Amino acid sequence: MIERWRESEVAQVPTNPPPALLLPKNVQSPRAARAFAHSVVEDEAPGACADHLDTVALVVSELVTNAVRYGSRPGDDVQIVVDADMSRTRVEVIDRTRRRPRRRRTAPEDTRGRGLLLLDALTDRWGFVVRPTGKAVWAEVQR
Repeated sequence: MIERWRESEVAQVPTNPPPALLLPKNVQSPRAARAFAHSVVEDEAPGACADHLDTVALVVSELVTNAVRYGSRPGDDVQIVVDADMSRTRVEVIDRTRRRPRRRRTAPEDTRGRGLLLLDALTDRWGFVVRPTGKAVWAEVQR
């Protein structure tokens, strides 16, 4: 079926790349990433509600924690890219390993292994792209 073209459907090519931050592999990186994402969302999408900011912070924390724990080797850096507008926030975390994210079976008493389940619950969509130098795991949260 052929659909009619509408002016509102024209793709907008960004003139500037979204803000990015390079972080070391350490336990302070998730906190720094949350602060960075909060700042970007407030700058790029003023008026974002507290629930949206909290959800983005939790998603960022999970993605960066996974990248630090499982997606990088000692000495590697992790990069976070945050693209926010009035309709959604997209977070991308890039690490240096090509290992794909995988869900784990967890027992009720386990304190780890639920990050991807949280992404399923908190995001509108998420995924990953394997690249020659590693991978990017991304997630989108609608406003």
